[in-house]
Amino acid sequence: MRLNDTGDESRGHRRPLRRRAFLGGSVAAAAATAAGGAWAVAADAETGGGSDGLRVGAGRAVIELPSSLLPLDGFTTVHDDLYVRVLLVHGAERSVALVVLDLTSISSEGVAALRTIVSDAADVEPADILMTVTHTFSTPHIQPCSGVSSPFMAQVSQAASTAVAAAVTSLRAGRVGHGSGECDVNVNRDVLTADGWWLGTGESGTSDKSVGVTRFDDADGNAIAVLVNYAVQSSVMLDSVMASGDHPVTTDLAGSAVAHVEKQFGGDTVGFFLVGACGDQAPAFRSKRYTVDKDRNWSQTDASDAGWLLLTVQGERLGTEVVRVTRAIRTGSDSTLELVTSSVTVGAVQQGRATAPTKEYTFTPDGTAEVPLWALQIGNGVFTGVAPELSAETGLSIKKHSPFAYTTVLSMLDGGAKNMADSRSYARITYEAVDSAYAQGSAERVATKIGDLLHD
Repeated sequence: MRLNDTGDESRGHRRPLRRRAFLGGSVAAAAATAAGGAWAVAADAETGGGSDGLRVGAGRAVIELPSSLLPLDGFTTVHDDLYVRVLLVHGAERSVALVVLDLTSISSEGVAALRTIVSDAADVEPADILMTVTHTFSTPHIQPCSGVSSPFMAQVSQAASTAVAAAVTSLRAGRVGHGSGECDVNVNRDVLTADGWWLGTGESGTSDKSVGVTRFDDADGNAIAVLVNYAVQSSVMLDSVMASGDHPVTTDLAGSAVAHVEKQFGGDTVGFFLVGACGDQAPAFRSKRYTVDKDRNWSQTDASDAGWLLLTVQGERLGTEVVRVTRAIRTGSDSTLELVTSSVTVGAVQQGRATAPTKEYTFTPDGTAEVPLWALQIGNGVFTGVAPELSAETGLSIKKHSPFAYTTVLSMLDGGAKNMADSRSYARITYEAVDSAYAQGSAERVATKIGDLLHD
C-alpha cells in the first residue's frame, strides 16, 4: 500500500508527495503485499540504499539535569538519564524526521522550537518532522509560554541539537523491515469499585498485548535503529516516593525497555519507544498502586524503593521480546516514504479533574475541537495516530481496519494531549472520560477518519 497524492493510479503514474497532503486533497492507494509470518517481514533481499533507496541516520543525546536545577516540578533527584532521540529517513523525493523525547508531554511552543532546531540541522521541512514523547510520568513538565524559556527547556534543546547532529553524521544507505510480537506487561487500568469506576488492575478489560517493531539496517545488515510500539503508559514509578523522601526522575518502562534493546545490539544502534493507544493501559505492576478488596473498596499503597525491581523486570521482559522480534526481521529495499496529514472536527467538553471514582458526572458541551491526524508510510508499514491518548479499544479498531501489512498506532504525537476515551468509558464515567476534553464519540470518529485516510 502506497500513500500517494495524485489519485492517478489507473494510469500507472505515481508522483510522491513533496509536502503534507490534507483532507480534501486526493490520496491514492496501490495494492499492499502481505508479509508472511507473525513476527518477520518477508522482504526481497536486494541491496537497498542506492540513488533511489533510503538513507537513514539516528542519534541520541542525554537531557542533562544538573543538581543546580533540582528540585524541579516536585522531582528531587535523577535515577536514570532522559534522552532526545532523532531518526532521519531520506527518500528519493523527500525527507522525514522522527523526534522522540523522554518527557510526559511538551507544549506546542516547545514542539515548534525543537522543530526549528531539527529542521535547520537536518534540512528537513518542519512539516515533515514527527515529534512525540514516551509519556513517562516521572519527568518535569514543560509548560506553555514560560516553560519554553526555562532552564530545563534549554537542556532539552541542547540535547536535540546534539542528537540531530549525530543523526546527520550517521546518515548512510538503509533498508527497512517491520515485525510484531506479543508481551504481557500492560493491563487495562479501569476497575469497578463500590464508588464507581477507578484506577487499578482491570485484568478482564481490553488490552493490546502486541509489540510492533521496525528495524532499519545499513547495507551490511547492522541495525541503525529499532522502533518499538507498545500500548502502555510508562508509570511504574508514578508518584512513588523513596524511603529517603526523594521523588526521582526516570524514563520508567519505556526507557528501561529501550535501554535493554540498545545494550543487546550495542554499537551505534538507537532504540525508539513509540507509545501506542495507552489511555487506559498501565504497567501490570506499579510501585504506587491501587487495590480493590472483595467488597470493592479501594486503597493505595506505595512500594517505595522496592518499585525499582518491578520496573527492571517489566522493562527487561518487554525489551527481550523486542530483541527477539528485531532479530527475526529481514529488512528489504522497499524505499516507499510518504507522510500525509489530515484532521477531523469532533465535539468538545469541559475537561474535568478526576480525583476519586464517581457514579454521577455531567459532561458539559464546549463547542468543537480540531484533531490533527498523521500517517507515515515507510516500506510496507504505516505509522498513524493523534496527539490525544487513545484507548486500547480504539487502537485495536484502527489496526483491524487498516489495509497495511503492518500498522503502528500512536498516541502523544505533536507533544501530546489529554485522553480521548472510547464511548464505553463515558458510559462508565472512568478516569479517562472525566479527564478528557473531547465529547463521547470523538474516538470512534477519529478511528473512522484514520481508516479513510489509509484507504483513500
